[in-house]
Amino acid sequence: MKKIIIFLFVTGLFSGCGKKLIENPMSILTPEFFTTAQGFDAGLNAAYAGNRWIWGPQDFYTLTVAGTDEFKKGVDGNTELNGYTSNYTPSAGNVANVWKYCYTYINTCNGLVDNAPGISGMDSLLKKRMVGEAKFLRANYYFILVQFWGDVTLNKNFQSTPTTSATRAPMADVYDFIIEDLNAAIAVLPASPLTAGVQPGRATAAAAMHLLAKVYLARAGSSAKKADDYRNAYATATALINSSASSGLGLLPDFGKVFQEGNEANMEVLWSIQHTSNLAYNGSPKQDNRDMDNLLCHLWVPQYENQPGMQRDVFYGRPYIRVIPTRWLTDTAFAERVNDTRYNKTFQTAWICNSLKLIPTWPNPLPPGAPASAQPGQPKFKPGDTAIFMPGHEVPDAQIKATPYQVIPPSKYVPTLAPTLIKYFDTKRSDMNAPSIRPIIVYRLADTYLIAAEAAFMDGRPADAVPYINAVRRRAAYPSGDPQAMEIQASDLSLDYILDERSRELCGELVRWLDLVRTGKLLSRIRLHNTDAQANIQDKHVLRPIPQTQIDATTTGPVYPQNPLW
Repeated sequence: MKKIIIFLFVTGLFSGCGKKLIENPMSILTPEFFTTAQGFDAGLNAAYAGNRWIWGPQDFYTLTVAGTDEFKKGVDGNTELNGYTSNYTPSAGNVANVWKYCYTYINTCNGLVDNAPGISGMDSLLKKRMVGEAKFLRANYYFILVQFWGDVTLNKNFQSTPTTSATRAPMADVYDFIIEDLNAAIAVLPASPLTAGVQPGRATAAAAMHLLAKVYLARAGSSAKKADDYRNAYATATALINSSASSGLGLLPDFGKVFQEGNEANMEVLWSIQHTSNLAYNGSPKQDNRDMDNLLCHLWVPQYENQPGMQRDVFYGRPYIRVIPTRWLTDTAFAERVNDTRYNKTFQTAWICNSLKLIPTWPNPLPPGAPASAQPGQPKFKPGDTAIFMPGHEVPDAQIKATPYQVIPPSKYVPTLAPTLIKYFDTKRSDMNAPSIRPIIVYRLADTYLIAAEAAFMDGRPADAVPYINAVRRRAAYPSGDPQAMEIQASDLSLDYILDERSRELCGELVRWLDLVRTGKLLSRIRLHNTDAQANIQDKHVLRPIPQTQIDATTTGPVYPQNPLW
């Protein structure tokens, strides 16, 4: 059988029922299936299901988190993409997988849009809404592609047969198509995720407006830019912000509640990806967390179980430790911790003893400054006490020796143990090795505020940017800080400051590499802040390489072009 370039169908579909998208096993989609009301509904659910290959597994995570100014390689991380080494080539599996998944589900969306007019026996308003959802999803998939690869194949219609030829469309055409899809979606979708009857994870006009603002902002930073992109990004983002209250949306008072476990449908969330406890779809420990699993609960977790008094458990998670934070992120971006509460709401810095294993004993003689209760030869702590603490600042060695628990200042962070992102922790998993069943928050309103601020600043209107930056910063003071002390002036703003603020607010939310490329800061900031990658990163790395699988599969017509210098 010939190799195929565009992957057409999926075997697992979502079926909408109850209060959220629930997975039910379905048969393989066929082209004819789209022409029935039942098939149309199943096809749309399949298009939604595709997002679980993007947000949750390791591929997209690696392409957006690793090798940035925020995170560098953990002991079990991908060396090639974290460090931009010579082994990072067009054959990289992470790169090929994201490409493949996007095109798989773009074709599903194409089948929905193309076949909708011929479906009978379906309410016309419902059909329009579902087509709008398909266009929103298609725009999402294409937006991923154009940001990573630039010029990409632009398939606007359903492919029902395999093909061995393909060409790359100009980036400008891809962006125009994305914007066309999103404007069409906004016109027919429900107002917001909080609109009555909208299931969690469904597309809404609010999510589409947020994405449209983000698209304008990204295009403005690309070679396909148009003169009014920044102004359109600002207008779209502010329109969403100004209408948010009427839709029930708004910034939560407490930053720490945004990613609180069980609160993923809060008023700040614009769009999320639903995961499930159904083992037919979510994997199991025996499958070693593969495919469409939500692994984000594991991917930052350090090797805490190798420390005195600690063992693996569900609460602290399975230690994949793919990345650790750079010292710039912990020491500089999050340096202000009196009025800005986000550091301690973003990172875990303490572990409580959960095992009798290797609990250390006090030496004889006791070190100066040891607690009055310390006794030579007796355990320094017991289960339920602090076992590990990272104070976030340097501590004298004498004080470390006199402290019962293990104190790890920044100078002692290592690839196996460093502050741990907590936004995706899942303590409700059935097993310590099990994947997460939490929804993944993809778009939220705080990002809309930061998009508005960046767009205004880049459009030469820093004063218009300030209120949106300050709204996010004032919220960050809750409950113990001074909101007024968090406010900035127009003179404080720069593109680097905006990127710093995005780190403080959006750290670990699978956007950083794309942010750095959009702003033209990928090379400069990595050379400044990422000790693993600073010597290796090159001009070519502002685009991902076209997967070798795509080039090899193009056996008819012109050779599929590779990106420059790859």
